[in-house]
Amino acid sequence: MDAGKQLAHAREVGIKTSVVLQKRLKNAQEAFSHRVQEATGGEASTPASWMADMNPMNCYAYAIDSMQRAVLFWDTIRLRGNNFVENAVHGLKPVLHFDYETVLDGRSFARPVNYALLKITPPAGVTVDDNRRPYVIIDPRAGHGPGIGGFKDDSQVGVALRAGHPVYFVMFFRDPEPGQTLLDVCEAEQQFIRKVRALHPDSPKPAIIGNCQGGWAAMMLAASDPDDTGPIVINGAPMSYWSGAWSEGEGDNPMRYSGGLLGGTWLASLTADLGSGKFDGAWLVQNFENLNPANSLWDKYYNLYRKADTEPPRFLEFEHWWGGYYLMNREEIEWITRNLFVGNKLWSGDVKGAGGKAFDLRDIKAPIVLFASMGDNITPPQQAFNWVVDVYGSTEEIKARGQVIVGMMHEDIGHLGIFVSGKVARKEHAQIVSVLQSIELLPPGLYGMVIHEHKSAAGVEYEVEFHEHSLEEIAQRLNRFERADETPFEAVAAMSDFTQRAYELFAQPFVQAMSNEASARMLREFHPLRMQNWMFCDLNPWMAWVSPAANAVRANRQALDADHPLRQREQAGAEVLSAGLDACRAVRDAMTEAIFFNVYANMCAFLPGDKTSQAARTVTPPRELPEVKAALAEIEQGGYAEAIARVACLLKRQGEPLPLSRLELRKELVTDYAELLPELPPEAWRRIRGQQELIALYAPEQALETLPVLLRDKSDRDRLQSLADKLRADERLLGTTPTPEQAAMLARIRTVLSVQTERLRRAAVPLARAS
Repeated sequence: MDAGKQLAHAREVGIKTSVVLQKRLKNAQEAFSHRVQEATGGEASTPASWMADMNPMNCYAYAIDSMQRAVLFWDTIRLRGNNFVENAVHGLKPVLHFDYETVLDGRSFARPVNYALLKITPPAGVTVDDNRRPYVIIDPRAGHGPGIGGFKDDSQVGVALRAGHPVYFVMFFRDPEPGQTLLDVCEAEQQFIRKVRALHPDSPKPAIIGNCQGGWAAMMLAASDPDDTGPIVINGAPMSYWSGAWSEGEGDNPMRYSGGLLGGTWLASLTADLGSGKFDGAWLVQNFENLNPANSLWDKYYNLYRKADTEPPRFLEFEHWWGGYYLMNREEIEWITRNLFVGNKLWSGDVKGAGGKAFDLRDIKAPIVLFASMGDNITPPQQAFNWVVDVYGSTEEIKARGQVIVGMMHEDIGHLGIFVSGKVARKEHAQIVSVLQSIELLPPGLYGMVIHEHKSAAGVEYEVEFHEHSLEEIAQRLNRFERADETPFEAVAAMSDFTQRAYELFAQPFVQAMSNEASARMLREFHPLRMQNWMFCDLNPWMAWVSPAANAVRANRQALDADHPLRQREQAGAEVLSAGLDACRAVRDAMTEAIFFNVYANMCAFLPGDKTSQAARTVTPPRELPEVKAALAEIEQGGYAEAIARVACLLKRQGEPLPLSRLELRKELVTDYAELLPELPPEAWRRIRGQQELIALYAPEQALETLPVLLRDKSDRDRLQSLADKLRADERLLGTTPTPEQAAMLARIRTVLSVQTERLRRAAVPLARAS
């Protein structure tokens, strides 16, 4: 690009970003004004009402209540500090709500890792069937400790146990083993899965549940060892880190810009070097805290103060997990930042395992369930789903490979709520557990899972439906700008390589020479997030008065009702302060986005053409896709299994949602008529079904005409006829009415097969006479 085009490009970028920035700032101002008006508006805010509320009796009662709540607040903060110190002394144990036993300890492996496989002990009253599919839950190692997937009864662990499944948990210790890498961790997790399979030889392959970082760890595990893993469920996992919901409205997803604004991956390396080769996970937690300063600095503390009588147990339970900070080796954090956060290479095949083979996500044979939320600003839906577009490229390839991918979207829950919220566990995760075996019977393709909630006097009931979608439709819906906003991240990756190399050459030797275990420990202990815990505990003599004062307050509590006028004034003031912090965040995020695109969108002009992966792609007609051509070339190849799959595809209901009840009935029929169906592993059956669906879709007439070729053996035709007769007489199917299209296609299939049977019978007569 010449200088003139570069200047024109820079001007265009500047105009676009300034227009979006102005809209962002306007939205932030309007949101702040709206919240302030809601908090302070109305008749209750008139001077007369203020004077009426501020009478001496009200003021005295409020003063007593507010001071008592303050004492209870500080006592809870003291207890948090005590819990933090005790937890640190004992090595930061998992925050699991359930009892467990250790099955394998990765620290004893040939390549030691700080991971272990736990078996969850069912609580009293819960019965587990060892012949049912085991569940293996992998928690995120993103600064916090393990256990969030099972830190209360209504959790992923809880719903799986109550459904009767054995549950295993992949946990990790605070300190990594010397020389440990993420590839070592992946190999250790493969051993964990093989152990689970050995413990449950008569069960289906284990289901793998991955939360956030544990999601892409589960995908790496499944891609490297596809024969041992069952269905994969990944919740809020950033698989395509460059993606986001760039829009002209409210700004969101600011975390994806941090790599560019921090200069690439070198800062993670610097932090690890200052830690004497270990990266402090508290810095990752600090990034999460910075995303929502209103909650981190004010809302969660005011909520504790406002509900000082009832909130402490929930507050302490969550802070027990949130305040446990784990470590990573330098090699681990560098691998993550280079290959995922900045490099975005996991789906591209550039990342290789310990054996040198690239992680190809298309090697995964089991169904994949993707759970994301529109309210998640850490892992937005684009980061959870766009990898499917990059890996498969078309709906036809998904079908040809026999893959089933199911997406589920929550409307507003935040990132942690995806795997922490009890309400989400009771609804979404419970339904995932209940339908996972049925999902294996879905024909290959891309589906949306929808949960309908029905409330009645008997309680809440859920109804699940599956809607088939095309990959192109989903990509267009999620990426309104055709992912043009991802191109600047190519410049981030190139710049990161430069700054990383510069740091390694000119600064790293000096930093490593100055760092040692003592200095690293001091830096960790004086991290602001740790300080806010241990500064307010019983080790601090200034906190000695808090516990006796809190006991005295509980014995003489004079609480005001939440609707007391002065309590309402207090809440209004707190809401105004929270709104102000949210407005500051919105302005910060808008400025961050504008600076990012002004810098890196212009830097893209200096990249070689082959470095921009988001370049315009030629649109290939579906029938010309390699997968479709390969399927049509084998239209006359196959036997009974291909014939059954083709008939199912020709009779498929088009454009209708698939209710769970129909899938459950299909599962029953498969079990009852197993002797009349081909004996194939589920993944082999899905591959055949996907190939036959492409044939039925793109060559329906030829698919029908060549159907008898697949049933050239009389035994196969008799077997199919017997299956049809049994299905026709099955009471479970008597009430179902085929659509007009299905009825017409069924008649054509019978005609084609009967004509072929008569031809074969006539051809056999002369042969019989001659013999």
